[in-house]
Amino acid sequence: MSLEKVQKYFDNYQMKEKILVFDQSSATVELAAQAVGCEPARIAKTMSFLQGEQAVLIVTAGDVKIDNPKYKARFHQKAKMIPGDQVEAFVGHAPGGVCPFAVKEGVPVYLDESLRRFATVYPAAGSGNSAIGLTINELETYAKACGWVDVCKAK
Repeated sequence: MSLEKVQKYFDNYQMKEKILVFDQSSATVELAAQAVGCEPARIAKTMSFLQGEQAVLIVTAGDVKIDNPKYKARFHQKAKMIPGDQVEAFVGHAPGGVCPFAVKEGVPVYLDESLRRFATVYPAAGSGNSAIGLTINELETYAKACGWVDVCKAK
């Protein structure tokens, strides 16, 4: 399972104990915010896109959505989300638990500027009932981010 892959990944950094596993679902921003006990904006949602045949992940704040003109200006193509039934094959995690950690080899991860306003955020940890609290610097490091992008707008 993906949660176990993420736990093993963070065990390499002595960070496994920071992973939160909930009795209830955290598969949506709203459910994750309730489970963690924070505002929805601080949930770092990992969105999966196709660029040709290549999966690309963009981690955004929980209170924003992709701005198609900004996305196209940055990536030179229209934003195309990976169909839900194909996400796990492309990324290595199923919808609801998609996160920027322990993803398939060669999947680039970008962080959206919408996250920079927070000291700590909570991305999923590989399952629909998990999260991990990280500082923005930790998120950038452990996600092995390719860089920062500005591709979102307020909902």
